[in-house]
Amino acid sequence: MTGHASDRERTFAALPPAQGRGFALTWWGRAWLRALEDAALDTAQVKAGRGLARAGAVGAVSVRPGRITAVVLDRDRTTHRADVLLGELSAEQWDRFLDMAVERAGHVAALLDREMPPHLVEDAASAGIELLPGLGDLEPECDCGAWDHCGHTAALCYQVARLLDQDPFVLLLMRGRAEDALLEALQARSAAPEPEVAAPQGVTAAEAYAAGEILPPLPAPPELPEEPGLPPSLDTEAPPGPGVDPVAVRHLAARTAVEARRLLAEALRPPSEHLAPVVELTTAQDAVRLAVAVPDQALAERLAVGSGRDPRALADATRAWELGGAEALSVLEEEWEPSGGTLARAHAALDSAWDEDERPSLRADGNRWTTVDAPAQVRLGRDGRWWPYRKERDRWTLAGPSALDPATALASARLSSAEPQR
Repeated sequence: MTGHASDRERTFAALPPAQGRGFALTWWGRAWLRALEDAALDTAQVKAGRGLARAGAVGAVSVRPGRITAVVLDRDRTTHRADVLLGELSAEQWDRFLDMAVERAGHVAALLDREMPPHLVEDAASAGIELLPGLGDLEPECDCGAWDHCGHTAALCYQVARLLDQDPFVLLLMRGRAEDALLEALQARSAAPEPEVAAPQGVTAAEAYAAGEILPPLPAPPELPEEPGLPPSLDTEAPPGPGVDPVAVRHLAARTAVEARRLLAEALRPPSEHLAPVVELTTAQDAVRLAVAVPDQALAERLAVGSGRDPRALADATRAWELGGAEALSVLEEEWEPSGGTLARAHAALDSAWDEDERPSLRADGNRWTTVDAPAQVRLGRDGRWWPYRKERDRWTLAGPSALDPATALASARLSSAEPQR
């Protein structure tokens, strides 16, 4: 992006055609375009403007406080001067913005990096300052005589979205402050000495305790949503960058929403019901977690490779994960030898699970007990729970969730084994 700059005006050379790319790649650029598209009464004119901008029909763009201007070449080869007006911030609003920006060093650093993070805009809005335009804030003026946004003013807005992508100071200039003046004001505020504040006087512990009864109660905790939230949409005009798989990104976003809901559910549990701390997953285990409900076969195959499994083994692993997370996955793939107190407790559970005349004939192998007369098995997890397994096509498959006693788990395995196999 090249352009001539003065204290109160910047002029940017005409941009090349935008064939094959979107006009707004940043969130603030898209917010700018929403202010145009949501307010336009004639969507056909907006579409025509997008086509003109994409063809490179917008000339050099002049940006100054409250106004942007360019000459637009129409499809009939006539030229039109297009202007779009945006209200300037008042001096009092700029003072509040500068005070807010100085309080958080990250705001200034982001602007210097030519970025406009959402928290900067949110903090400004909390101070009563709307940086980005809203519905109806972009006022069109064109010598073609249109009273609403025409193709020429819409084309100018689309071209300015590309400028905003590269430099958010363009928006701040439209709102009334040039970059140099703004940075000088920020620097002056940062260097100003902090006013002396008298140290607060403390109170005795008895006074603090007595005041506790008059404090307002804590707000109620949030309600757990019935379903995980929907991730942001990836449907944009911009093509994905090199090496970016949109299917994989959508799936990662969906799984992140599921995990966020799980973490909220855990935080809302009463202290007596809190589960054991989650153990950090290995790369292979995390690949299984991500493979749950994977929407694309090619992505499933890549996750199978990443987890060190073939597709069939990955399907078994994802079923285990759905039924019991990392613990179920460990029971599926790890065979271990109970010893000492663990083995004694396992034998006691097996002995007490059935009456003498009802106890099935079981063959022990490590932490696995297999029935002699049926393709059913129970496995002991390291957490002391029992997991039901059935045999399908010479493979042991998890038949259901875990149980506290082996009899319940074995009944689940036998019931599943009796069902017709698909």
